[in-house]
Amino acid sequence: MGLKQLFDLSGRVTIITGGAGLLGVQHAEVIAEAGGFPVLADINKEDVEKKAEIISEQYYVDSLGIRTDITKKSEVEALSGEVLKKFGRIDILINNAANNPKVKAGEDSSWNRFENFPIELWNQDIAVGLTGAFLCSKVIGSEMAKRGGGVILNISSDLGVIAPDQRIYFKEGLPAEKQSVKPVSYSVVKHGLIGLTKYLATYWADKNIRVNAVSPGGVYTGQSPEFVKKLRNLIPLGRMANKDEYKAAILFLVSDASSYMTGANLIIDGGRSCW
Repeated sequence: MGLKQLFDLSGRVTIITGGAGLLGVQHAEVIAEAGGFPVLADINKEDVEKKAEIISEQYYVDSLGIRTDITKKSEVEALSGEVLKKFGRIDILINNAANNPKVKAGEDSSWNRFENFPIELWNQDIAVGLTGAFLCSKVIGSEMAKRGGGVILNISSDLGVIAPDQRIYFKEGLPAEKQSVKPVSYSVVKHGLIGLTKYLATYWADKNIRVNAVSPGGVYTGQSPEFVKKLRNLIPLGRMANKDEYKAAILFLVSDASSYMTGANLIIDGGRSCW
C-alpha cells in the first residue's frame, strides 16, 4: 500500500465527542481533509451543528453535528443509531470530550485546591471525561466489534503522564490557601483515559479494533503573558502548541498508517515530560 493510501480515510465515518470544542474541530477538519466523514457530537446543539456545517462547506464532505450528552447511555445509543442510519457504518471513535476547569492565575480561586474541591465538580468532570469515554467506547466499540474492526482514539494530556506543576499558577502576595491550582479531577481523568486505552486495546484485539491514546501539551489560546512565560520554561521547545499542530498525529493514529500500533500513548508535548 502506498504512503498516500495509508493516510486515506475516504468513506470512513468518525464520531468525535466534544466536537464543537477547540481541538474537536481540529480533529474533524483533518478527518475531512483525508476524505472521511466527521460526525461532531457535543452537548451544545447550536454550536456543534454550525461547526459541522462549516466543515461540510469547506471540505466538500458529509459532516453531521449531533447534540449528545455522552454521560447518558441512551443518548450515546441514539447518536450511534443516527450515524448508522445516515452512513451505515462507524469506523473511528475519538473520545475527545472533557471538562477542563479553568485556572486563572492570581485570582482567589481556592475552590480548586484539593482540600476544597467540590464533590459535585469531581463527579461532573469524571462523568464527562471518563464515564463518557467508557459509554461511547462500550456502545460504539461494540458496534465496531460486530462489524469486525475499527479504531478508538482517546485524547489524554501531558497531565495524564506527569503531575501538573502548580508553580505556574502561583501569584505573589496571596497566602498559600488562596493560591490557584490545576484541579485534581483533570489529572485523574487524563490518567484514566490511558488506562482505558490499554484495557480496550487488549480486550478487543481479537475483534480487529485498535485503541490508542494521544497526550497533547498545552495549546496557546491567548493565555496571560505571565502564565505563558512560566509554562514555556517547562518545555524544551520553549513554547506552547498551536491548535493545528496535532492534526498529523491524529491522522496517523486513526488511519492505516498506524496499523501495527495499539495500546500506545503518543506524547506530543514539546518535550515537557522529559524534564
